[in-house]
Amino acid sequence: MPFRPEPEAARGQPGRTGVLLCNLGTPAEPTAAATRRYLAEFLSDPRVVEIPPALWKPILHGVILRTRPAKSAAKYQSIWTPEGSPLLVWSRKQAAMLRGYLGERGHDVSVRLAMRYGQPSIASQLDELRARGCTRILVVPLYPQYSGTTTASVVDAVADWARGARHVPELRFVARFFDDPGYIRALSRVVLQHWQAHGRPDKLVMSFHGVPQRTVERGDPYYDECVATARLLAERLALRPHDWVLSFQSRFGKAKWVEPATQAVLEQLGRAGTARVDVVCPGFVVDCLETLEEIAMEGRDAFQAAGGQAFHYLPCLNDDPVWLAALAEIVQDHLQGWPTRARVPASPPAGLVGAS
Repeated sequence: MPFRPEPEAARGQPGRTGVLLCNLGTPAEPTAAATRRYLAEFLSDPRVVEIPPALWKPILHGVILRTRPAKSAAKYQSIWTPEGSPLLVWSRKQAAMLRGYLGERGHDVSVRLAMRYGQPSIASQLDELRARGCTRILVVPLYPQYSGTTTASVVDAVADWARGARHVPELRFVARFFDDPGYIRALSRVVLQHWQAHGRPDKLVMSFHGVPQRTVERGDPYYDECVATARLLAERLALRPHDWVLSFQSRFGKAKWVEPATQAVLEQLGRAGTARVDVVCPGFVVDCLETLEEIAMEGRDAFQAAGGQAFHYLPCLNDDPVWLAALAEIVQDHLQGWPTRARVPASPPAGLVGAS
């Protein structure tokens, strides 16, 4: 295969350190055509759908991509902002704020943001970091809990890019931060701030993105790490066992997924006549379709239609300063041993100047 030429700006320059934040992705606009392109890339990833391609592709292209894009586009339209997709808007803010937090700690590093699916792509942002002279790159998937369906897929994309690079930089990855004290502290701050303003609910629902049950049965640690995050958050909030419940959202297809399902939990709480439910989504560090539409809209409707009363959705970490400080700490820990200031080439000894 042809290898990409080394960027002109990087040749002969002191090696720099770069940080690449990676989030899942979003359509470029809330239209059926843009959503179809996004879903085609997302659902073609074998990490996401573990069905043999010969069986899956006819279903994907013959059924799903003919029917789902228009429905998904309508959902995106309900949450779209003047600045664009909330996931991309908040992720950009996090990248900009992380750059500032690291700078305040004395780290001179390049920070870029990439999407696993859609734009800006992981490959394009790695190219950008290399063009800036980065010979060391820390890749930070913004998924607190590790899963082969998310974190490992980012690793795949980086490996695909490296396969075509002539000069592959040193690479490190942040695999998980589900139990990081700063992350848990930031989550608890979001919850407590809401409770200070609005009082406490009868039940706190901690909703995480779901995965197929067989993914867990084959050794994926995601479920266990979600359970650990929920337990740590409950402990920090001093909750009793009956004060909260763990659930999983965003099911797709007919396969069995991990349980309990968030919608089923909300409907059950509604039928029980629960006066107020608060829902927080600890597995998402920024608000997106799955939180703003699936939980804040569909979840509210399901709970109240079943007989529930007050429903509060608590926002994701987004631009919370405690969270950004925690993220800077996570990045700083993983940069240990790497110089985080551009190196200036040493001048040759006087006796060697002009020597042949």
